[in-house]
Amino acid sequence: MKLAILYGTETGNAEMLAEDLTAELEGANEVDCHNLADFAPADFAPDTFYLLICSTYGDGELPASAQPFAEVMEAEKPDLSAIHFAIFGMGDSEYDETFNHGPKRLAELMAAHGANQIGDRIAHDASGADMAEDLAFPWAEAVIEMAQDTVGEAA
Repeated sequence: MKLAILYGTETGNAEMLAEDLTAELEGANEVDCHNLADFAPADFAPDTFYLLICSTYGDGELPASAQPFAEVMEAEKPDLSAIHFAIFGMGDSEYDETFNHGPKRLAELMAAHGANQIGDRIAHDASGADMAEDLAFPWAEAVIEMAQDTVGEAA
């Protein structure tokens, strides 16, 4: 399956997870990995399934590398109705009022432009016992399986 892993990061944790996930998935799939800062909404392709990995920064905001992407999305208002994505959030429940709000905002932004979310948004907790990849690897396998028929039809 053709996959693109897009990440939004502030301190590099989402980038590291995106790179680990790319390495995990590339044997059985065609995988590209991009920082959201380097990805234009016009680059979305209906034959690709998008795995978004995003952290939260400050008061529940998008991380620095996702902010330019969000600004372009708001300005250009692309029609993403043929696009399918899943989202994995990274945060820290010590900040309970804003825990994983960055990924939530990114998912809402995608949906507001017509993109179709596959599966539930997963929220990794840096204060928890699980490593991010322990949740991300099975999550990715599950959403890829869910998306196979849907994304194939869009191509």
